[in-house]
Amino acid sequence: MRFIINSQLLLKHLNALSGVISNNNTVPIISCFHMHLENNILTIKATDLETTMICNIELEDARVDGIDTVAIPAKIMLDMLKNMDDRPLNIAVDPSTFSMEISSNDGKYTIAGQNPETYPQLPAKNETVSVTLPASVIVNAINKTAFAASTDEMRQQMSGIYCELTPESATFVATDAHKLVRYRRTDVHSDEVATFILPRKPITMVKNILGSNKEEFNVTMEYNNINVFFTFDNFLIICRLVDGKYPNYEAAIPKDNPNKLTIDRSTFINALRRISLFANQSTHQVRLSISEKDLNISSEDIEFSNNAHETLPCSYDGDPMDIGFNAKFLTEMVSNLDTEHILIELSHPSRAGIIFPINEDEEAAKDEDILMLVMPVMLAN
Repeated sequence: MRFIINSQLLLKHLNALSGVISNNNTVPIISCFHMHLENNILTIKATDLETTMICNIELEDARVDGIDTVAIPAKIMLDMLKNMDDRPLNIAVDPSTFSMEISSNDGKYTIAGQNPETYPQLPAKNETVSVTLPASVIVNAINKTAFAASTDEMRQQMSGIYCELTPESATFVATDAHKLVRYRRTDVHSDEVATFILPRKPITMVKNILGSNKEEFNVTMEYNNINVFFTFDNFLIICRLVDGKYPNYEAAIPKDNPNKLTIDRSTFINALRRISLFANQSTHQVRLSISEKDLNISSEDIEFSNNAHETLPCSYDGDPMDIGFNAKFLTEMVSNLDTEHILIELSHPSRAGIIFPINEDEEAAKDEDILMLVMPVMLAN
């Protein structure tokens, strides 16, 4: 196989695939990029056995000479391209040794390739159901939820993003039992009801690739009981679904929350960041003391005799309340909203607080429903 390709174009695509490749592979061949040339299309594949990413690059000057497929070590290929300026590369693969010779106007480099026969095959796409989503919906869903997923390896079911597709809506949920985010779109529909758990690592890679494209386009998502297949532009991403049953997240959301606090989001975040500096660095506990027009945020670290408090203007409809939260969780959740004001609904100091964005543009927000839940921490008297 022989072809000519721009160095930066090749680097861009290999960088996108490289996130799949693990540094501690027990199967040496999957430390390589799998390259296949056919009809002037170079198909490059990377996998960690759980996730597979594939991209296609259309070439103007290419031909198959001897072999059409090779496996090339990813690290040396990437490191070389990262240290190379924008230039055309002439690439040829020796059919007897699988070595790849890369030459340009002022240099020649040879990388020892491997026989691609042992490279893992793609998962079968059997009995899949298909749904088409705008790329922006997937990016927003991942941005709004992934941070809330559990990092506890003992809770695999909660380590990903729960996806619930119905004829009425698409719902994405993430939780670690301390915080929960539910992102729902009523303008996205599926012919069949389906629920599955998307693993966080490959979904984040999907988001990064989609987010790098400034134009809006659709993504086809096909799924069965084992895998989900994302197809868009010149990429195919296949990832194994998380096995197990997701917790009943609806049961964790308090339904009756009569106390409603409305506050400027930026002012609230900045105050939380300042006050949390004086909190206990293990618990990150802050106290919210809420009255009709004022919100007092305070913290203390008894061990180091540190304390701080600020009073912010707010609008509050409900009984005066003192409630404690982990400032780290609270700041993280509010930072992932982008409206000018937010609404926090409360029922009791021992029950979860519910956070909603307040979108002044009702038309823009009519198809989007975001709910964030954060569990309280017990306050000392």
